[in-house]
Amino acid sequence: MPECAAADAGSGVDGPRPERANLERERQVKKLVALTAVLAVTGWAASATAECGADSWGECAGKPWVDGDVMDTPLGSKWWPHPLWGEGDEAGSTNWYTQADVVMRALAQIKQGNAMKIGHDYVSGMPLFGERKFSLRIPGTPTGGAFGANQIMWNDEFLSTEIGQVGTQFDGLGHIGVQVGAVGDKTEMRWYNGFTAQQMGNPYGLNHLGSEKLHPIIARGILLDIAAVRDTPMEKGDVVTMADVNAALAAQGMADYEPMPGDAILIRTGWERHWENPPAFNDGCPGIGMEVARWIAETVQAGVTGFDTWPGDAVPNPDPACAFCVHTYLQTRHGIVNQENLKLSVLADAGVYQFAYFYSPVPVKGATGSIGSPVAIW
Repeated sequence: MPECAAADAGSGVDGPRPERANLERERQVKKLVALTAVLAVTGWAASATAECGADSWGECAGKPWVDGDVMDTPLGSKWWPHPLWGEGDEAGSTNWYTQADVVMRALAQIKQGNAMKIGHDYVSGMPLFGERKFSLRIPGTPTGGAFGANQIMWNDEFLSTEIGQVGTQFDGLGHIGVQVGAVGDKTEMRWYNGFTAQQMGNPYGLNHLGSEKLHPIIARGILLDIAAVRDTPMEKGDVVTMADVNAALAAQGMADYEPMPGDAILIRTGWERHWENPPAFNDGCPGIGMEVARWIAETVQAGVTGFDTWPGDAVPNPDPACAFCVHTYLQTRHGIVNQENLKLSVLADAGVYQFAYFYSPVPVKGATGSIGSPVAIW
């Protein structure tokens, strides 16, 4: 028998040749590598879909804007009925101004008899969010006359605008809501105190939470001049922290400030410097984060917030999952109304940090907010 044949016969019929054994091991290793790769990819995909996001808000537990230990809603626990004002309330934080001690605290700030407007003029070229417009016309110029022996004449105006959401604007409680159920389900689009889009919806004005339901605001105003205690001007996306708040209070000689329910908390970031440049003003802004928002809602129990920016939130937010989460926390959950685009530099220049804050939302029935110029008196 040839040597090679003897070698083959001696290897046995059940055992693979060495070359075949090596090939078999290589195939098994390749299968194991492929399986590991598949598991890695699918594991990553599973973890990605489990991250907090618009399509997976149930995974947002632990986020700063989430309350409670359940994810019944994108904000955590249900926020209705309101724990202070009760089921069916539509006035939110403006209820504080029906209480005599809150109003008297505000009036006690008036010692010199000085008054100042802290809102901007309304003009067509002012910064406007998105595609909002402001268009004023005087029909006829003059509109009518002359009549009578005294030859009376007059002018009227025609105004076309989103009347509650332009310029120095005031967010009422029908402005900001949260989709709780399936996207598009109006029975689970929830606003302050649990009111739904199904209940509120009306093309001729909201059935609930219109600005006519709000009380006149007569508050002790507190200006926090954050811009004055920052080393450099605040830029878009910069977040106001409680360290900033405490530094501002100390610099203003107010380290002993005792927050009280119904106070108006106004925050100056210095973003007003871009007011005459709408593209720059609208291109994000500094603002507060959830740390300060919780102080406003839980420690102060503010009656109104105010900012020299267009939302109050920092935009862009450091957390991409937060889409105006300060808005939904303060307004939707807590019912705290908000004044935006304030002209706070005039108070800072005058060195006025405590004052009486007067503002009455224009009672347009069913409106989401209000125009108007708030006034500081001291």
